[in-house]
Amino acid sequence: MRIGLVYDRKEDYLALGFSAEDVMEFDCEDTIAGLEAGLASLGHPVDRVGRGVELARRLVAGDRWDLVFNFAEGVQGRSREAQVPALCELFDQPYCLADPLTCALTLDKALAKRVVRDHGLPTAPFALVSSPDEARRVELAPPLFAKPYAEGSSKGVTARSYVGSRDELWPACAELIAQFRQPVLVERFLPGREFTVGVVGNGDRSRVVGVMEVLITAGAETHSYTALNKDEYLERVTYRLIDDEPLADECRRVALGAYHALGCRDAARVDLRCDEHGVPCFLEANPLPGLNHVRSDLPIMTRLAGRTYGELLGWILEAAARRCGLH
Repeated sequence: MRIGLVYDRKEDYLALGFSAEDVMEFDCEDTIAGLEAGLASLGHPVDRVGRGVELARRLVAGDRWDLVFNFAEGVQGRSREAQVPALCELFDQPYCLADPLTCALTLDKALAKRVVRDHGLPTAPFALVSSPDEARRVELAPPLFAKPYAEGSSKGVTARSYVGSRDELWPACAELIAQFRQPVLVERFLPGREFTVGVVGNGDRSRVVGVMEVLITAGAETHSYTALNKDEYLERVTYRLIDDEPLADECRRVALGAYHALGCRDAARVDLRCDEHGVPCFLEANPLPGLNHVRSDLPIMTRLAGRTYGELLGWILEAAARRCGLH
């Protein structure tokens, strides 16, 4: 298959004057080069397309590919991750991973939790705070956890996200609203173990790659998998598969249930955290999972399971090709 690679590269946006915080979700050159090499190693010619506006220009000019491999995040708006999939559908261009609706739904963390909750899957009680004054009316009992409702890559998740008392909630929400200019998701804090679950495939062919525990080391921001912990994962985080533990079965059930409830396709990563009773609860889903061959969670769990990065990419392409009728 001839593959068009669509992405948002940090270096491109920094050159346009974007700040480091603006581009936190975007990928560096090493990720794009690694993905390009991995796809090429499977025998697929790769055409670097670039960001969504470049894809639009190419599609208008008549360019087509057997499959677009999309992992572009988009620049602005709560539906920004839906822009590239929508373009592909507008021009009848086959593409892999999630469709526009799922990309928009999962970026809105409150809506995603409502859908998952309505499917009978466990998720922490929550409130959406649109102004600092609304924070005073939140009825959830501390401890709580506050984060922007439409960001990825743990953007806005810091040590201050943990809210230990009601007096801390107003300033935490006010700071996040001012910084990110969007509502804040306030959840009951889940004190238990944290997991991320990789899923590949579609329909009854969907399967779990691994259930990986995220262990925050002493001295780090220990309440959650914060942006700092992710960035300095070598010093701050330990990863291990729990596939042989009894709890893994429940993690698989919740993750696969959320994967299907949210309409994920081809591959995704579902994040879970246990409550005080040890029940794994849905945190959020990433239908465009990170694919850095070294440090992204889905490739890490694939490697821990004894499989290769190339195999992971092959599973994604196989699922997309079968779904798009390319076989």
